[in-house]
Amino acid sequence: MDTPVYETRFIKNLKDMLKQSAELFVEKNAFYVKQGDEYTGIKYKDFKFDVDALGSSLLELGLSGKNIAVIGENRYEWCLTYLSTVNGLGVIVPLDKELPIKEIENLLSRSNATAIIYSGKFHDSLKVMSQNLENVKYFINMDINENDDEKFLSFSALLENGKKLISSGNLEYINLEVDENIMNMLIFTSGTTDHAKGVMLSHKNICSDIMAVCASIYIDSKDSVLSILPLHHTYACTADFLTMIYSGVCISFNEGLKHIAKNLKETHPTILILVPLILESMYKKIWDQASKKLSLKIKLKVGLVLSNFLYNNFKVDIRKKLFKQILDNIGGNIRLVVSGAAGIDPQVSKGFRSMGIPILQGYGLTEASPIVTVNKVNFYRDDSIGLVIPGVEVKIHNPDSNGLGEIIVKGDNVMLGYFDNVEATSKVLKDGWLYTGDIGRMDENGFVYITGRQKNVIVTKNGKNIFPEEVEAYLNKSTYILESLVSGKDDEKSGETIVTAQIVPDIDAIKVKLKAEEVSPEEIYKLIKAEVKSVNKNMPLYKRILEFTVRENEFAKTTTKKIKRYVEKG
Repeated sequence: MDTPVYETRFIKNLKDMLKQSAELFVEKNAFYVKQGDEYTGIKYKDFKFDVDALGSSLLELGLSGKNIAVIGENRYEWCLTYLSTVNGLGVIVPLDKELPIKEIENLLSRSNATAIIYSGKFHDSLKVMSQNLENVKYFINMDINENDDEKFLSFSALLENGKKLISSGNLEYINLEVDENIMNMLIFTSGTTDHAKGVMLSHKNICSDIMAVCASIYIDSKDSVLSILPLHHTYACTADFLTMIYSGVCISFNEGLKHIAKNLKETHPTILILVPLILESMYKKIWDQASKKLSLKIKLKVGLVLSNFLYNNFKVDIRKKLFKQILDNIGGNIRLVVSGAAGIDPQVSKGFRSMGIPILQGYGLTEASPIVTVNKVNFYRDDSIGLVIPGVEVKIHNPDSNGLGEIIVKGDNVMLGYFDNVEATSKVLKDGWLYTGDIGRMDENGFVYITGRQKNVIVTKNGKNIFPEEVEAYLNKSTYILESLVSGKDDEKSGETIVTAQIVPDIDAIKVKLKAEEVSPEEIYKLIKAEVKSVNKNMPLYKRILEFTVRENEFAKTTTKKIKRYVEKG
């Protein structure tokens, strides 16, 4: 457990948080929302009024104590739905908009949702689903102005109705009490090793995590954020939305991955909450652009060496001048990027920091609301997931001779359990400790390092442990490999456990390498074989890849861009 660095204010629940923020940041923009080609600011006081108005309407519909699902792209209405539901009304059930329709129907049934609030593009699918979902009484569309019928309702009509209720003196919703210790958030994980479990979280869980994060990383009301990661995921919801509302930050929404560059230039955020895949892609583009002209590549390399030398030795910071063009392309004001959900290549972190953009890698899981560790701006290790946040304990359970063991977590941020799944809960919650299933170690300075998932570990016949993620990290450093999935199999001839890999090649990079407009499967295989051979030289014999296949298609992934291992391995 780390000691707080920055002062924080106490919040007992999210209703209390919103009330405080609306009073502290009254006239400041809570959101900067794009309508057509223009942006409109929504002030903190107006955001709170809208939350109360929507909550009042939902209460009038008889949804008190009910489970309310929300699905759609990141947008203002999503945020309104979340806080209106949890602030005394009922339980929010955020759903992944990328799920197949049958899985959405399954989760609506499993969660026993009484209502779903959704983006307009789901309307036709939900119309069909409504025939099978007896538990769902109301379908509330964010994108229609009038009610379709008594079952299919307009979000904006409900919002206006709620405003009238409050104006006429109806304070029933505003006066609702919040029990901080019960489930108010039901989050279905998009796990990489298993099918979705329903994680039960409380206000106490999430509020403790918000305060701990703000005690570790400096954020204030002068900041702004472009929300890119899907908000149904707890990492984005806690870090990109709720923590920002706590801190008085202005939130804008990305219109999709293709529009990141455009939206960055439009909104000029100071903070980004991202996953490694996006950051590594941004970093690769910078170098790809520079590599088109030898003089640019030399200028970039010299600039990085010079900026590091001056900053590290004399604390002279000329990074904003040296890398102005690069910084302007990502909005010009970025001062902090938090990376989570998977391990980032340390070279990418170092490279961005040399350009004047600190990348703080963190670690968490939905079951911990989600953040457990994070690096700090002036105290970090690029290959570490950071220091344990204040109020949380982390231990390495049953460490081996190398100090490696299962990471276990204790604190107010740890979930209540899995929804309707006592057996799964008892496997991970023991004596107040959350057994994460992640393998790692901790150094003498408190930095935590993660090696891989316990479920994924390959155990050889002579007892050696191989973490697929470690081998994949070596493979993925290759310019010619987009991504890889490593697993183990028993070799029929030798009887030994051998390491195998599925590899997705970077066809564009291979074309550049071979100076060809088209490349044959044989040429691709030959180049990838050479890369595998090169990787094997850096590893002990028992970790070396003895078999590999080249794939045409990318792997199935979760919304935080982690490979769904249980899908790909069958």
